[in-house]
Amino acid sequence: MEELIDILLTVKPNIDYTKEKALVDDGIIDSLDIVSIISELSDAYGITVPSTEIKPENFNSASAIYGMVQRLKED
Repeated sequence: MEELIDILLTVKPNIDYTKEKALVDDGIIDSLDIVSIISELSDAYGITVPSTEIKPENFNSASAIYGMVQRLKED
């Protein structure tokens, strides 16, 4: 999870990813940020994020992103 937080901070610093639970819903990150996050996740974890996974609930918090990464790594 610490590695994921570091990745998120490179995309959009100045956010406390350990506390935020509504990154998308509250407009803290936008679609361009999500594209950047997906690119960084692909590079770091060797995963492909399918379009079916690009939904707010998968990007609203670091723990949600982490859960999605774990699911995709298993596939």
